[in-house]
Amino acid sequence: MSNRIEQLLEFLKESPNDNFLRYALAQEYVKAGQKETGYEYYLGLIDDAPDYVATYYHLGKLYESEENNSKALETYSKGIEIAQKIGDQHSLSELQSAKLELEMEDLL
Repeated sequence: MSNRIEQLLEFLKESPNDNFLRYALAQEYVKAGQKETGYEYYLGLIDDAPDYVATYYHLGKLYESEENNSKALETYSKGIEIAQKIGDQHSLSELQSAKLELEMEDLL
């Protein structure tokens, strides 16, 4: 386990409801090749903090990396709904671009 993951886990013990820490852990686990644990953290965030919109982009990308395009598109679509609801234009743009890019790839 990387020092970064260990450090984030320690911080999470002190602040178990910190969504940023959970998000950062998901990213670190994926980066370390521990995709299943990354999925657990991302999916937990979606369940517990559905408005934490950055989760949808990175979870979608993780699905794409495993060639699960239908789950990626579903994830991007849900993230687009959330971003519109909360008025997060930056995330909305990123999610729409990722979805469009994947849809275009699927057409080819």
